[in-house]
Amino acid sequence: MVTPRRFLSDKLCPVRAKRERRKEARPGELIAAALDLFVEKGFAATRAEEVAARAGVSKGTLFLYFKNKEELFKAVVTENLSGRFTEWNKEFEVFEGSTSDMLRYCMRVWWERVGSTKASGLTKLLMSEGSNFPTLAEFYRQEVVRPGHALVRRILHRGIDSGEFAPVDVDHAIYAVIAPMMFLMLWQHSTPMCIDGQAVLDPETFIAVQTEIVLRGLSARPSA
Repeated sequence: MVTPRRFLSDKLCPVRAKRERRKEARPGELIAAALDLFVEKGFAATRAEEVAARAGVSKGTLFLYFKNKEELFKAVVTENLSGRFTEWNKEFEVFEGSTSDMLRYCMRVWWERVGSTKASGLTKLLMSEGSNFPTLAEFYRQEVVRPGHALVRRILHRGIDSGEFAPVDVDHAIYAVIAPMMFLMLWQHSTPMCIDGQAVLDPETFIAVQTEIVLRGLSARPSA
């Protein structure tokens, strides 16, 4: 049996092998560190040297992988948000349930994969700082907002075409679906001023209730 050359090299020089594996992991480590700091401090207040320090590398090392802070932010958005839409669209291509079940699935999985994670703070960041960084705001619109709207539009058209949903203005109905998600993201990353201090808001229950409210409004009914 021939031992792979890379394996022999790793055995003969474990320090070099470890260094190479560390080098391969650095972009992911820098993206993770940047996500933490962008959500904690905002884009403008986050410095490149802070990201590098949190990732355990030098500032110079960060710029070997990302030419500036803007490119690092785009990588954070791509890794944590925009990359999800390809995954969801593939799932919907083979989805065999009703459109109501598809919408329930979409909103529940959104919470599991995005809403409940730190990445949900990126939306609040863009809402508060986007006007100061128009290039990043447009990138976010292209990579997150428009694909997100297209995904919801696809679900709504599926329901209308099958007769499950009443004909509606889809371009406006999209926001009825998105609004509960936006509320949860802002609630998670802001002082919860709009929540009764005595109340307990369970995000999963909130999403489930809001989904049923939307579905009742969309439901096709016999004409009066």
